[in-house]
Amino acid sequence: MTTTTAAGKPSATPALELRDVHKNFGATHIIRGVNLAVHAGERVAIIGPNGAGKSTLFNLISGRFGVSSGDIRLNGSSIVGLRPFEINRRGLSRSFQITNIFPKLSVFENLRCSVLWSMGYRYNFWCALSGLGDVNQRAQDLLDRLGLSARRDVLAMNLTYAEQRSLEVGITIGGGANVVLLDEPTAGMSHEETIHFIRMIRTVTQGKTLLTVEHDMGVVFELADRIAVVVYGEVIAFDTPANVKNNPRVQEAYLGAVLQAQDHDEASGPSTAQHAAQQAAQDQAAGGHSQP
Repeated sequence: MTTTTAAGKPSATPALELRDVHKNFGATHIIRGVNLAVHAGERVAIIGPNGAGKSTLFNLISGRFGVSSGDIRLNGSSIVGLRPFEINRRGLSRSFQITNIFPKLSVFENLRCSVLWSMGYRYNFWCALSGLGDVNQRAQDLLDRLGLSARRDVLAMNLTYAEQRSLEVGITIGGGANVVLLDEPTAGMSHEETIHFIRMIRTVTQGKTLLTVEHDMGVVFELADRIAVVVYGEVIAFDTPANVKNNPRVQEAYLGAVLQAQDHDEASGPSTAQHAAQQAAQDQAAGGHSQP
């Protein structure tokens, strides 16, 4: 069956597909027959209440957990039974809720480590990293896109929390993966940091398939092409942000209370999504080149 990408182009095979996926821990049924097809180049957000199974889905997709039944396919090929590093080498990479970087390496060195494998380099005692021009250039390009050029030689342990999260995203995509999983990437960030982070994500994941778990509805509605709502281990809706927002079942199960809280916050000031859009418009009017 032919599907279409987020850009409207035909795609015979989803970049990532879950087929009737189940996961049990003993007698407890956590994931209950999830079906999900994410098109190449699409940005999909997974939302749902705490304990719904969102992180478990990420662990199943990335190979940290094995499925109890069902199939997970990456670019048309099953990845069930593969170990995380094998899945990564097939083009899928993920970040975690807890920041995972090399704290005693500089920002540039962190990014250079991430691109080595994708460019075909292996451990070589006699090869100086400073002499790998192509690797260093790709790491520098990624550094620029992340907006961390001014922090190039700073140890990663000395970055702010938001900068460390940005660096982790850079490490996640630096290996050349076409499918990227981000687990609660804006958790713990301030309002201003979140606005900047959304814009950075849109820039560095351009052309890639993005799947993210996120609790901030401002981030979700600003970033996602489609939203999957997970409740008690089942996907109860998978549609555009506008359709999900107006879905009665989603309203009843989860989103109603969240949006009411968001509307209350908006009475005191602009939402993350609104602020990001306003900032992008200001940048454009000023002749800036940043993407919204």
